[in-house]
Amino acid sequence: MSTPSITEEVRTALAEDRPVVALESTILSHGLPPGRNREVAAKLEDVVRAAGAVPATVAVLGGVAKVGLSAAELDFVCDPANDLVKLSRRDLGAAFALGRDGATTVASTAALAHAAGIGVFATGGLGGVHRGARETWDVSADLDVLATTPVLVVCSGVKSILDIGATLELLETRSVPVLGYRTDVFPAFYRRESAFGVPWRVDGPAQAAAVVAAHRGSVPGTAGVLLANPIPPEFEMDVELHDRLLAEGLELTRDVHGKDVTPALLEHFHSASGGVSLDANEALVVSNAALASQVAVELAG
Repeated sequence: MSTPSITEEVRTALAEDRPVVALESTILSHGLPPGRNREVAAKLEDVVRAAGAVPATVAVLGGVAKVGLSAAELDFVCDPANDLVKLSRRDLGAAFALGRDGATTVASTAALAHAAGIGVFATGGLGGVHRGARETWDVSADLDVLATTPVLVVCSGVKSILDIGATLELLETRSVPVLGYRTDVFPAFYRRESAFGVPWRVDGPAQAAAVVAAHRGSVPGTAGVLLANPIPPEFEMDVELHDRLLAEGLELTRDVHGKDVTPALLEHFHSASGGVSLDANEALVVSNAALASQVAVELAG
């Protein structure tokens, strides 16, 4: 992997062992509508700074991996006219060689964050095993990257459009620790609870940091850690609305495959929920950025 271009602020923080939190860019270019995406980009960085950490939004611009973006670069990422490619880890080499502009997913953000020396990453939801994966083999690269990259990923579980049980089984198989933040139940993105429990619970940033540090010390250089933080209760989507949108979305995307499935389903949620899903998406990713920053501060302390 080529050496990332790291902003001076992030480079200095890393050199001084101060807390840094990586942020992905796919939510900005593909997950939120124009205008709102730029507002959320600024809010995420503000939330990280308010907690005492340094934000490092990640993207690939002109074939160069960027760890930490300027205001102008955030503007560029959030402008749909620039048509950024959605980049998973497997796509990075091609994007670098061909000089492309791309937004990073969980997989590629985690990989680039680790290459830059950043150990904490906040996102919205983790990718997972898709429904019907027995036939399609449709499994997100996020899981494999998390299993081989020692980065803490703070998210609101996985989206209910996925096979949550199979996702948790795969994480267990790959020896990825899964922690529930103040919950005994694995969250399902728009919903605070799924039908599945979590193997371990932590009740504060210091406790989460202690688990991460102990995991890194006992099995260095192996799997990352997943910290599942439920969406704030006031933004949880009503169960009847959620289930209706999910059923409609699954029907609409029956013939959609691979990395196009999640954006298509999210687009249906956004367009058919009257803005409820957008508010939920923003609230959970901001909450995750705040928690990731608190844990990063503890790890650096």
